[in-house]
Amino acid sequence: MAHVPLVPIGVDRNRLLDDRTFEEQRSALAVREDALSKRRAEVYDGWGPRYRERVHQKGKRTARERIEMLQDPGSQPYEVGTFVNHGVQFGDLTSPAAGVVTAFVRVHGRWCMVIANDNTVASGAWWPQTPEKIQRAQSMALRLRVPAIYLVDCSGLYLPEQARSFGGRTGAGHIFLMNSRLSDAGVPQLAGVFGDCIAGGGYMPIISDRVYMTEQAYMVIAGAALVKGAKGQRVTSLDIGGPEVHVHQSGCADARVPNDQMLIASLRNEISRLPSSAAAYYRGDQGATGTAFPRGELGGLVPADHRLPYDADQVVARLCDQGLLWELLSEMGREVLCGVGRFAGLHAGVVINRQGLLDDGGDQERQARVGGILYRDGIAKLSAFSRACADDGLPMIWLQDVSGFDIGAAAEAQGLLGYGSNLIYGHSNHAAPVFTVLLRKASGAGYYAMAGLPYDPVIQLSTTLSRLSVMEGRTLAIAAYHSKLNDAFEIASSDPKERAQVAQGMRQVEEQIESDMNPFRAASQMDTDEIVRFDELRDWLCLLVEMSYQSCGYRRVKNPRIWSLHDLAAIDLAGRLP
Repeated sequence: MAHVPLVPIGVDRNRLLDDRTFEEQRSALAVREDALSKRRAEVYDGWGPRYRERVHQKGKRTARERIEMLQDPGSQPYEVGTFVNHGVQFGDLTSPAAGVVTAFVRVHGRWCMVIANDNTVASGAWWPQTPEKIQRAQSMALRLRVPAIYLVDCSGLYLPEQARSFGGRTGAGHIFLMNSRLSDAGVPQLAGVFGDCIAGGGYMPIISDRVYMTEQAYMVIAGAALVKGAKGQRVTSLDIGGPEVHVHQSGCADARVPNDQMLIASLRNEISRLPSSAAAYYRGDQGATGTAFPRGELGGLVPADHRLPYDADQVVARLCDQGLLWELLSEMGREVLCGVGRFAGLHAGVVINRQGLLDDGGDQERQARVGGILYRDGIAKLSAFSRACADDGLPMIWLQDVSGFDIGAAAEAQGLLGYGSNLIYGHSNHAAPVFTVLLRKASGAGYYAMAGLPYDPVIQLSTTLSRLSVMEGRTLAIAAYHSKLNDAFEIASSDPKERAQVAQGMRQVEEQIESDMNPFRAASQMDTDEIVRFDELRDWLCLLVEMSYQSCGYRRVKNPRIWSLHDLAAIDLAGRLP
């Protein structure tokens, strides 16, 4: 019973695809991923070399340079929210990454959430969506119980746009509510103040457990210019709220250090005092193993054309350790695969939509189902598997390529609405960490059923192939113009002018939906957390699963002898015995 029966599910690539098809699919993906790399570079550049030089002339480092100093040698940061505000203009200005870097960073072997104001973009000011991005990062730290580190160099709200970032439920003040919730939950918070720290920026570090300031840093409710205007007093911001004031008088900071390098070293030292990661304990003797297949294969297995199928089992085989998986409920609801695999030696539940035509066995009405669609048995299977993972404390990975629910008279008679609500109830009350990946299609109610962002996964990733929408553009165009179409979905009118108008309208609807489904559009408006390359996906999943096991004691993580999943497997097997 304690044994987790992991078995190989992968086969060599040349048994799946011929070389020509594989290279064609990989080349089609490469075009999109090259665009991703280019856009990342543009974001990382901030406002460009001129503004980086201005930071360096002050004896300071940029946000990403500080993160590089903070991280363990040989490790890399994993940024989230890279494309927030992407493509959005504020007059003549842009705010790359909304002026703040949020990233998972390994420090002394412990994963931390780092929130760093980009001081090359309007001196680290908060733009529209900056507060939401910071809160999202704080939420990830809270859900995973990983330390939050604030690298503060913030001139406050970007005032010309303050109406879009100050008020409201997710306005700037909500950051301080999240500070308080992290503190109440016992999640470590550390702050380094490197320069400007004005108004709301002054509040962000205060609730942290330890606050360090450099000699040129200050924290003030109002800067010198505002004090002069309001009270006529001629003082500097350092006079008002520099380290001399807050370390030695107010007690709002704990220590002063001469420069950026010493502050980063001090933060690293603070992290070293925390309990180490529990991941090695939960791995036991397994260790952190690699994959059974080359890293670059995954991108050639998934066609860029969302209408073409692929073998979802082989995708999972290239994400799990050594291509091993324990599949559960394998004979029912075959439109979805549910199983347990290891990621860097740690167990996690995995769900993925199968594609193409699927023979589900049984009676006539259950045969030849279309993959990517959720049917009654598949929805029930997802609910049962998700509940068992939550009960056992296993993190869950949802790999989406879903067109939606089955529709029609038979589907309604089977109660798909009720089964779907049962699954949504489970999502809404899931106790273990959940991570969602949009591989390609993320459509309609299927997006919700597969743990989409509205159901609060810790993080949602998208690939460059992802298509997030209620329905595909052509389908929506038909729905919008259904009164003008015949039963074959062709334009019914015989009037050439009317036919041309309907055809043009349908094209415009389809083009608009295609534009809306662009993953960069979703990332810009925070409808997804990050866009990743296919060859980065396994590293991301290993990172997320490891963080799920880093902190111990705050959530239930069962040992495999008492997993509910074993009971589920036994019941399933008993039901299939003659």
